[in-house]
Amino acid sequence: MSDDEREEKELDLTSPEVVTKYKSAAEIVNKALQLVVKECKPKTKIVDICEKGDAFIREQTGNMYKNAKRKIERGVAFPTCLSVNNIVCHFSPLASDTSELQEGDMVKIDMGCHIDGFIAVVAHTHVVQEGPVNDRKADVIAAANTAAEVALRLVRPGKKNKDVTDAIQKVAAAYDCKIVEGVLSHQLKQFVIDGNKVILSVSNPDTRVDDAEFEENEVYAVDIVASTGEGKPKLLDEKQTTIYKRAVDKNYHLKMKTSRFIFSEINQKFPILPFTARALEEKRARLGLVECVNHDLLQPYPVLHEKPGDYVAHIKFTVLLMPNGSDRITLHPLQELQPTKTIDDPEIKGWLALGTKTKKKGGGKKKKGKKNEGDKADAEPMDASKTDAAAS
Repeated sequence: MSDDEREEKELDLTSPEVVTKYKSAAEIVNKALQLVVKECKPKTKIVDICEKGDAFIREQTGNMYKNAKRKIERGVAFPTCLSVNNIVCHFSPLASDTSELQEGDMVKIDMGCHIDGFIAVVAHTHVVQEGPVNDRKADVIAAANTAAEVALRLVRPGKKNKDVTDAIQKVAAAYDCKIVEGVLSHQLKQFVIDGNKVILSVSNPDTRVDDAEFEENEVYAVDIVASTGEGKPKLLDEKQTTIYKRAVDKNYHLKMKTSRFIFSEINQKFPILPFTARALEEKRARLGLVECVNHDLLQPYPVLHEKPGDYVAHIKFTVLLMPNGSDRITLHPLQELQPTKTIDDPEIKGWLALGTKTKKKGGGKKKKGKKNEGDKADAEPMDASKTDAAAS
C-alpha cells in the first residue's frame, strides 16, 4: 500500500487480481465458518470456539502470498463472535469467560477475513440440536434468510439502498418477525469494512443515511438481523464489549501509562480493522481500553440484547457487483427449517424470482456465477423444504 501509484488509483473489481483476493478471503472465511459450526456442541466454551475460528483464518491466510515482492497484509478482518439466543451481536468473550453453549441454543456466528485489505465477511445462524428446526426459531431464521435472498436480488446496479430497506422489512413481517434496528450493511473497499455507502435495516426518524444507488464493480456486506421480539436491542453491560476498531481520524494524548501501552500495541497490531481485546494482555487491556474509548480513539462494537425469551437470527454475506451480475461469495447451508409461516405475498415472490445474473454476451461465465443461478431457481417458493436449498 506504500506505492504512490497504488494509493492514487483505488483498486476495485475491474482488476482481476482484486477479484481473486476477495474470492480467496471468502473461501477461507467460508471454511472457517464450517469449522465453527461443527464446534457448536453442548457444554463447549464459547471463547474456545471463537479462538478456533480466528486461529484458522490466521493460519490459512498466513500460508498465502508468502513470497510476494511486497508485504501483503492478511488475516482476521472481523473477530469470530458467537451471540446466543436473545444476544443480538458482537459476543466474543475474553479468555477468562466460562460461558458454554447448551442444547437448543440459537447461535449467531459472525466473522471476517481479508487478503491485502480485501474483505470477505459472513454471518450464519445455527441451532445446537440434531434434526430439523421448527416453531419460532425456524420462523426467525427463515425470515433472515429470505430477507437475505431478496437483498441479494435488489443490491444490483441501478437499484437504490432504500429499495432494500423496505423489502427486507416486508419479508420479516411475513414471518411475524421484525428486522432489528440499527444494523447497517456497508460498502466494502480495500481496508475499509464500513464504507460510506450503506443500507439501513429499518428506516426511522432517529437514523438517517444518504440515499445511494448501487454501481457496477462495488462490493457490499449485506447484513440482516431478524428477531421474534421488538427489534429494538439494548446495551445491558459495557463490560461485555470486547471488539473495537481504531478511529483513524482521532488523536488524543492519553494520560495513563497503561492506556498508552495498550494504544501503542493496537496501533502496531490492529491499525485499521476491528480486533478483539483477547489479543491484548487482559489486565492491562481492561484498564487501558476505557480511556481510549472515552476519548474516541477506539470505536466499540457493543454486545446488544433483545428481551430474554426472544430469538434473534443473523445472516450476512459479501456480494461482488460484477459486470455479469451479482456474485455472492460467502455463505453456509442452513439446517432444515420447518417454519410456521410460508411466503404468499406476490411482491416477495416476485423479488425471489429475479435472477442474480445480467444477460450479457456469452463467454467468460464463472463457476461461482452458475452457483448463484442455482440460488435463483431454488429460492422462488422458499417454503420449508426449499429454505435449506436456497442457502446452499
